[in-house]
Amino acid sequence: MRVRDELKQDALFKATIKLVNEIGFVASSVSKIAREADVSPATIYVYYKNKEDLLLSTYINIKQILSEEILRDFDDSLPIRDTLKNLWFNMFTYISKHPEQFQYSEQFANSPYCSLVNKADLDRYFEPVYRILNKGIEQKIIKNVSMDILATFIFYPIVTLANKRLCEDFQQNKDNIETAFTLAWDAIKL
Repeated sequence: MRVRDELKQDALFKATIKLVNEIGFVASSVSKIAREADVSPATIYVYYKNKEDLLLSTYINIKQILSEEILRDFDDSLPIRDTLKNLWFNMFTYISKHPEQFQYSEQFANSPYCSLVNKADLDRYFEPVYRILNKGIEQKIIKNVSMDILATFIFYPIVTLANKRLCEDFQQNKDNIETAFTLAWDAIKL
């Protein structure tokens, strides 16, 4: 039995993201990913069952990293608006600093591979976000609509504005980000 090597696993993570972003899911074969990661194709099977497992694991890993970043310094004792604003700025920073990971996750989320994801497994990473939104609904600060609608209106603006390909002229400065958050907040508050 071969021993797992964190450096090789990280190389596979980075190679998968790079190749999928450059040539897509279909063209990103196990052999091409292995070549990009500078490992043998057999090494992939030490860590993953197959290509689908590699692609899915990469997506879940990105979501876990994203959740850790946006929940950095999470403090639900603050007013709900301030808590969401901190989450918002953290998410904006993450997407801006890791566009390649974000691009991969967006491609994955809009692909047939997304059906492989256990939504409950992903939701647990973001449980504090759901908790604060529910708290806002209970306190009649936030509109009582589905979590999908709330998440879309509060977080989707970040997805668009932090993406340089979509908003190449958007100046990513504190004032503009603050203005964008205020508009997103206004969309969900009562």
